Amino acid sequence: MMDNNKAKRAVNFINALKHTKGVWHGISFDLLPWQDKIIRDIFGTVKEDGYRQYNTAYIEIPKKNGKSEIAAAVALYLTCGDGEWGAEVYGCAADRQQASIVFDVAVDMVEQCPALKKRIKPVISQKRLVFMPTGSFYQVLSSESFTKHGLNVHGVIFDELHAQPNRKLYDVMTKGSGDARKQPLFFLITTAGTDRNSICYEVHQKAEDILRGKKKDSTFYPVIYGISDDDDWTDEKNWFKANPSLGHTIDIEKVRAAFISAKDNPAEENLFRQLRLNQWVKQSVRWMPMDLWEKCSFVVDAEKLKGRECYGGLDLSSSNDITAFVLVFPPTDIDDKYYVLPFFWIPEENLELRVRRDHVPYDVWKQQGYLETTEGNVIHYGFIEKFIEDLGTKYNIKEIAFDRWGAIQMVQNLEDLGFTVVPFGQGFKDMSPPTKELMKITMEKRIAHGGNPVLSWMMDNIHVRTDPAGNIKLDKAKSTEKIDGAVAMVMALDRAIRNEGGNSGKSVYDDRGILIL
Repeated sequence: MMDNNKAKRAVNFINALKHTKGVWHGISFDLLPWQDKIIRDIFGTVKEDGYRQYNTAYIEIPKKNGKSEIAAAVALYLTCGDGEWGAEVYGCAADRQQASIVFDVAVDMVEQCPALKKRIKPVISQKRLVFMPTGSFYQVLSSESFTKHGLNVHGVIFDELHAQPNRKLYDVMTKGSGDARKQPLFFLITTAGTDRNSICYEVHQKAEDILRGKKKDSTFYPVIYGISDDDDWTDEKNWFKANPSLGHTIDIEKVRAAFISAKDNPAEENLFRQLRLNQWVKQSVRWMPMDLWEKCSFVVDAEKLKGRECYGGLDLSSSNDITAFVLVFPPTDIDDKYYVLPFFWIPEENLELRVRRDHVPYDVWKQQGYLETTEGNVIHYGFIEKFIEDLGTKYNIKEIAFDRWGAIQMVQNLEDLGFTVVPFGQGFKDMSPPTKELMKITMEKRIAHGGNPVLSWMMDNIHVRTDPAGNIKLDKAKSTEKIDGAVAMVMALDRAIRNEGGNSGKSVYDDRGILIL
């Protein structure tokens, strides 16, 4: 049943808080209709004994709908307004940094509210807010779940549940309320994810089943804003269906701009559908539209490039596999294209075996001059070092980027030959900007690859993986065929882009940006 006084108390508490971000900073919360309903339902629906009926609230909603703000407001209410003595309220996420996002919003809300500021003692070093009248606190926890047993939980704010690497922290925290707590609340708020074997998808399915009437659980409150699998993701009407704050905290023009970036790019489409429309999508998708790539088969004249400044990317792979070295020549004042010169090697002895086993025309590519072989059944790194040394006499190779977990000895040898060799991480942080930029310049026809068949084959093999922040990287695990040349090209492209500003120390990423949803 509904206790209107309890519902109104929670709504009034939150409406007295103020927003913390951008143009909304300092403006009273004034819950939007969808937020008002959630707060009234959760805090006003009670059992016969007067305690809350709902112990778990699952709110799944696209990004930019004020998720962090409402989560912070709920955390403060559970800590300060719920009438619970010694309340323990915890903020959880995949890592401490993510959990701190909601906490930092709560801190800012306290700073803007004189009544709370007078009664709350912040312990910032511990990411803890202590409400002194009742001895209650709100604190951030990291994901080391084995340290969380024994907590007497009154409330848990679980941010971005879809990013949890496993179910350990979720299980510990949701089973961590002691007998002394009569109405604990586990407030789970997230966007859709990509892993359908995750704890988040398990909870998502339960929420869907309850919403459809397939299951009943009077303690579980489900809210899912998003489009269904058969909805047209290009239809703006469905954008409003998925985003209840669209037109309020979300500018429709920004969504349109993200859509334009996404409509011709499978990877960006997946991100748009996941983060903007709250669809559960595949984590890894085939990435490069090959019709776009083929339109960039502009002639690359190796002779005309002699003496030009360029940047290299080296992907050694394993000693019996393909090794790739790619040179990228940045634009000049008279030509705005990036020119690509790729080189590939495999061991001579297993060439025929590879052709039969992989059904890939390595022998034809060798005959055509697109592929080199090295003597024996493993890659002869000395041969490749000499090859790169010879290239250095033809082209002005400013830097060579390599996988930092690659062959240390070869790197040392290249440095001894006078090359500047730069380690390059294969994670989201390093790979995402140049990977997105590669798609951008391909769509703009500002890359020339000469139609190299080995590189084109590898580009067609690419799958990308995304992280919760929308970063992407080439996914070797999902790309069942070889992508070594693409990885080398992305690394070389990154060095070329970062150094386009000359000696100013300024990257062109700073000015023109990258494709971001």
